[in-house]
Amino acid sequence: MKAKAVRLYGANDLRLEEFDLPAIKEDEILVKVITDSICMSTYKAVIQGTKHKRVPKDIDQNPIIIGHEFAGVIVEVGDKWKHQFKAGEKFAIQPALNYKGSLYSPGYSFPFFGGASTYTVIPHQVMELGCLLNYSGESYFDASLSEPMSCIIGAFHANYHTKPGCYEHQMGIKKGGKMALLAGAGAMGLGAIDYAIHNELKPSLLVVTDVDEERLRRAASIFNEKVAEEAGVDIQFVNTRNIENATDYLMALSDHTGYDDVYVYAPVQPVVEQADKILARDGCLNFFAGPVDQEFSAMLNFYNVHYTSTHIVGTSGGNTDDMLESLKMTEQKLINPAVMVTHIGGIDSVIDATLNLPKIPGGKKLIYTCIDMELTALEEFAEKGKQNVHYAKLAEIIAKHNGIWSVEAEKYLLENMGA
Repeated sequence: MKAKAVRLYGANDLRLEEFDLPAIKEDEILVKVITDSICMSTYKAVIQGTKHKRVPKDIDQNPIIIGHEFAGVIVEVGDKWKHQFKAGEKFAIQPALNYKGSLYSPGYSFPFFGGASTYTVIPHQVMELGCLLNYSGESYFDASLSEPMSCIIGAFHANYHTKPGCYEHQMGIKKGGKMALLAGAGAMGLGAIDYAIHNELKPSLLVVTDVDEERLRRAASIFNEKVAEEAGVDIQFVNTRNIENATDYLMALSDHTGYDDVYVYAPVQPVVEQADKILARDGCLNFFAGPVDQEFSAMLNFYNVHYTSTHIVGTSGGNTDDMLESLKMTEQKLINPAVMVTHIGGIDSVIDATLNLPKIPGGKKLIYTCIDMELTALEEFAEKGKQNVHYAKLAEIIAKHNGIWSVEAEKYLLENMGA
């Protein structure tokens, strides 16, 4: 079968190519990819090439398909898995395989298994580990976004607290506590807000900081007073760029007691150090952001570590249970991962979008691999709609859903612009 995919040949060497996929083996599954959202981790792999720990050394001869946040529909099932999967079923992928200790994973390591492709072959490791997940939701983009949402969910589960005089860790955020998401108005921050206020262990106060007024404005429009009231959470959005002493301001919002759970969504030294300064007694600092710099470090107050039991954790990705939780909450409409999406594009936009990802403002870049379409910000559809009737209709649908991508928008796109 012919497939079109974006493949990595070396550092910064991405190519959109058409090639033949091999026939599947009895322990493999062929799928059609519909959506693939671009992750900053993919950018890091692309700029590092073979220096990246998940990328094979011979990609100049055996290129790999990039993309690991993908979803679609099953096309053909090898005999070994016919009792479990059927053609026509929707799927999501948990890419963190860790198969027998190997770091290999889709989007980094396989020549025929990745998300930036029209079709891809799922190897036996995925099914053996239970990482090919059935999905019964309405949209494909929700299944793609369950991967980044699982990272968010995993970080919430990784935090822990203890009672005075007790050495048993109580896993998860503090129920009814105070939480701060620093640099939290980006894509992953928006997902974290959604999960924080709709999860069973929700805080009473949620403070979201950023230095980008436009990102904060969008976050506040999505998670407005009505949403906050329904969730029973006091949500505050703070632009720390405009405050002379932001740390004191944040402490004042917490009644000067500090925050039980603080998440850092940007690998910036002052942000990490601010997070440490606003921790409450037994406060947990979660360093969520993954730095490129392997020597990245920041100052922490070890007096507080000793006397007020502050502590730090970090997570990289989520596990299969986290992803299943994301899919379940999405199917039940408890969370809406689409809040993370700010751009839509086709497979022909993947290379430019990936290579320039840090320079492109906004949140998640969602790719529909079955179409050709330049990367377009959601707010740009209206202007482009003056020359294109389909863009105009999409602009209308986006506006109808408070500026958020939706099932209705996806259905229109696939029915009218898909291959």
